[in-house]
Amino acid sequence: MKKDNSVIYWLLTGCVLVFVMVVVGGITRLTGSGLSMTDWHLVTDTFPPMNEAAWNQAFEEYKKFPEYQKINSHFTINDYKFIYFWEWFHRFIARILGFVFIIPFIYFLIKKKLDNETLKKCFILLGMGALQGFFGWFMVKSGLIDNPDVSHFRLSLHLTFAFLTFAYTLWVALDLIYPEKNTIILPLRKLARITIIVLLLQIIYGGFVAGLDAGFIHNHWPMMSDGQFMHESVVLEKESWLLRLTEGKSGVQFVHRNLAYIVVSLILFLYFKSKKYSLSDSQKRGLNFLLLFVFVQFLLGIFTLLYQVPLWLGVTHQAVAFFLLAAMTYTLHRFSK
Repeated sequence: MKKDNSVIYWLLTGCVLVFVMVVVGGITRLTGSGLSMTDWHLVTDTFPPMNEAAWNQAFEEYKKFPEYQKINSHFTINDYKFIYFWEWFHRFIARILGFVFIIPFIYFLIKKKLDNETLKKCFILLGMGALQGFFGWFMVKSGLIDNPDVSHFRLSLHLTFAFLTFAYTLWVALDLIYPEKNTIILPLRKLARITIIVLLLQIIYGGFVAGLDAGFIHNHWPMMSDGQFMHESVVLEKESWLLRLTEGKSGVQFVHRNLAYIVVSLILFLYFKSKKYSLSDSQKRGLNFLLLFVFVQFLLGIFTLLYQVPLWLGVTHQAVAFFLLAAMTYTLHRFSK
């Protein structure tokens, strides 16, 4: 089947919207807005309350839940409108993304613009989108019962799956952009696969750090507090190493700090190892972008920690993680196909 640029543009538009949605999700988290909408209605929540009576009704509903009762009991209606906006906007973009995917997908299906292989991949993307919506509801639900904060496991699941959806959408687009086959360099492909796995693990821990507010402690670098490589609080917070490294604030930050060094080291190793081989222009381009974004992200991580996660730095750090994953996905694709 002839390459159709409209399908490529459609998939890349999906990537952009996933990126925007996650950035807005980061703002939602950092502004404490994620629990402002206490229910999920597919149609009636499409637009925010349109008059004061509707706003008061939404605010009264919010008052029934732990976040208002335990944390935000001082809120006025204007305070509530601010946090409501960010959660509504996050969900609104998700709706737009659904329409942007489904309507062109039906059109391409009718016009037979999708070959069988691409069609299968698009069905996978459709399933991933639906699952992501469920994960979002599943995450919010955890903060509406007793504890006015979402589970950091569920937050990380929701965040990481968005990154995976973005990466897979980009991969499908790259399959169409580069229909010709590269000569596969097996050692570099293997190393790139290991690197993307470690990068995804780092993204998971980024979700843990965000969910536990672990960026607001040990705001020192290169050591943790008191000049310690592994601060004693890592051990003191929880009773087992599994809990220390997955549920303790200090332990989660410790892992996230040190995974950053491993990610940088792997990408540097991949970059310099590639010098032994004759590479295509696209392979060189991928490696150059990978090197650029990993150092930008590393520096952003340091400053986000030192300045105790100001909104603009926290959001930028999350946004650049997308560029880093995009560069990693592109590089792996160029060494795989």
